[in-house]
Amino acid sequence: AVHGLFALLLMVLEWTRPGLSSPLRPICDLRVLDHFIKEAWDAEAAMRACKDACSIATNFTAPLTRVDFDVWEAMNIEEQAQEVQSGLHVLNEAISSLQASNQTDVLQSHIDASISNIASIRQVLRSLSIPEYVPPTSGGEDKEMQKVSSVSELFQVHINFLRGKVRLLLANAPVCHQGVS
Repeated sequence: AVHGLFALLLMVLEWTRPGLSSPLRPICDLRVLDHFIKEAWDAEAAMRACKDACSIATNFTAPLTRVDFDVWEAMNIEEQAQEVQSGLHVLNEAISSLQASNQTDVLQSHIDASISNIASIRQVLRSLSIPEYVPPTSGGEDKEMQKVSSVSELFQVHINFLRGKVRLLLANAPVCHQGVS
């Protein structure tokens, strides 16, 4: 099963190479997301295991992961996409800020993998014609954000965001339901 998943990921990367003129084929298989969730679990476990050595004296801005299904269902696909894309953007910024923190090689590899996975998830969203991230025009704080105070907590948010809002958006992508009655 793992080999099939990597073959699928390689196909994703093949379709999403810059300069390719052919349109991306939609990636509707949620097993792709499951792979990223598993890697996020691994990263979170590694961060938890190193405790003090990985602590960083800073707060991270992270997306809220709780889903109010009534509110979510009432949103249109563009609103859902904006919430997911802005959450991925904020997670990427927070995790990227760890790159300069001189972590161990193992932790650095998890940080790099997480950043790469977020980029891949964005490619999957692009393949589904999900609108891209648009920075908010107002300077106000986004109500869908929270502060977390530890690296392992940041990675826990990462897991829950993928399992929640990202999965919901992917599962309901209109392009995956065309021709399905």
